[in-house]
Amino acid sequence: MTGTLAHLVAAAIAFVGGHFLISSTPLRWAIVAKIGERAYLGVFSALAVVALAWLGLAYRAAPRIELWAWETGGRHLALTLVALASVFVVAGLTTPSPTVAGAGERGLDEARGIVRVTRHPFLWGVALWAVAHLAANGDSASVVLFASLMVLALAGTLAIDRKRKASLGEAWERFAGATSNAPFAAIASRRQRLDFAEIGIWRILGAVALYVALLFGHELVIGVDPLGG
Repeated sequence: MTGTLAHLVAAAIAFVGGHFLISSTPLRWAIVAKIGERAYLGVFSALAVVALAWLGLAYRAAPRIELWAWETGGRHLALTLVALASVFVVAGLTTPSPTVAGAGERGLDEARGIVRVTRHPFLWGVALWAVAHLAANGDSASVVLFASLMVLALAGTLAIDRKRKASLGEAWERFAGATSNAPFAAIASRRQRLDFAEIGIWRILGAVALYVALLFGHELVIGVDPLGG
């Protein structure tokens, strides 16, 4: 392992580990008791931004050691997954759900729209986006970066379920029993139905706009054309 790759691994551990060693443990409540919820959120958000910036800079500096080359097939898979991820992210951020930070019991009484597909649409959108980039980039630095983001997103769904169960009790049990973490699992088991009207055409159009922005802004920001050869 080269020094710059080790630097990237350290940044990934700091970013991912910081979330679980602080936000998902009793340490969070100990800090909140000392400084208050709002101050805690401010400090934690600032530290997360710093860790994310470190992760991005370390990724740019890390060597690109090729592990696999999927070429055209990987790019096509990535484009498809990012399209689905865009729907999950836009719909997830705009649909009431008790799994959204600060939402309380909003959406707890009935799953609607994208929450029928998964009760964690935003995090699954992030996970799919990460998997897409793993498919399109088979180098060591990309594996460290995008695998860590995927792990953070998927483990985050489990951590949120655990915290909501503890805080909401039987109401959460009913909601969780009628929905699913894994996308489409509740629909496949007939506990839910897919309702495009509830998702809303404006959310679909928003997802299309996000997808187009990602495609055409990628080369400008990252320097790589996702549609290129």
